[in-house]
Amino acid sequence: MGAGLGGSWADGSSRSAIEDFVGRVTARGPDFVEPADRVAVFDNDGTLWCEKPMPIQLDFTIRRLAEMAAADPDLQQTQPWQAAHEHDLTWLGAAMVKHYHGDDADLKLLMGAITRAFDEVSVEDYDARVTAFFDGADHPTLGRPYRGCGYAPMVELLRYLEANEFTIYIASGGDRDFMRPIAGQLYGVPPERIIGSALGLSYRAEEGRTELLYKAAMDFFDDGPEKPVRIWSRIGRRPILSVGNSNGDLPMLAFSGLPGRPSLRVLILHDDADREFDYVAGAEQALEEARANKWTVVSMKNDWTSVFSPAVT
Repeated sequence: MGAGLGGSWADGSSRSAIEDFVGRVTARGPDFVEPADRVAVFDNDGTLWCEKPMPIQLDFTIRRLAEMAAADPDLQQTQPWQAAHEHDLTWLGAAMVKHYHGDDADLKLLMGAITRAFDEVSVEDYDARVTAFFDGADHPTLGRPYRGCGYAPMVELLRYLEANEFTIYIASGGDRDFMRPIAGQLYGVPPERIIGSALGLSYRAEEGRTELLYKAAMDFFDDGPEKPVRIWSRIGRRPILSVGNSNGDLPMLAFSGLPGRPSLRVLILHDDADREFDYVAGAEQALEEARANKWTVVSMKNDWTSVFSPAVT
């Protein structure tokens, strides 16, 4: 094993738990794991980048919904277009918190609007829209560009794991194709290792031109119990290390490892109101499970000497 975690990680039990685990599975001995089986999976929103006051993808989406509402006044009285038109971050953010508490009524409204918003958009056009968004959009309260909202300690963790022959996958409830254009720059994770939610796709060939177009329907929503299903479908291996931050990550965390085989589950705790945000809403069950099962809980306030990476260009 090479050097340990970088300088964004404070000395303490969280850093030690990660480094001890990596040391055990990479050194010849009873816990050794062959490199091919060193699979690590990471959630994205709230785990690799900031998710408050709303997920970054939601900001991207509501800008499109606001455009639709401006063109159609009837939509201005219908959620979630109304919230987008009025820039009501409370309604939009609460939809995700309600989801983590088992109430999907508002999330279903939001998902229906998202599928409608990008119906018949080509994959290349969508990629270009996402890239343009990250080229110009800033976080609404932190005073930094979204390209600078990735967590420096998590990027250091990714590099540390790669140096120890782990293969990294991102398994997120966020849209797979929203993350792909930016994940390489922010995290060094290529598009083929992004597992996420996705709209349906259709293929069209006309006059020598071929296109993949999004449908007005979800193909799958990669959250909760769907995460282990998608991980196995894409990887064909059970992870030995997983990192999340919310109740929606619990099945992924529980799925990592087998009895008698080394595994590490890590939960990011947002408890730093000065440098980021302080909240547990949507993570209550995950925190209970982490404490009951002695998983590693990383305190942003105490375990990270810095929070954000510099903005990538």
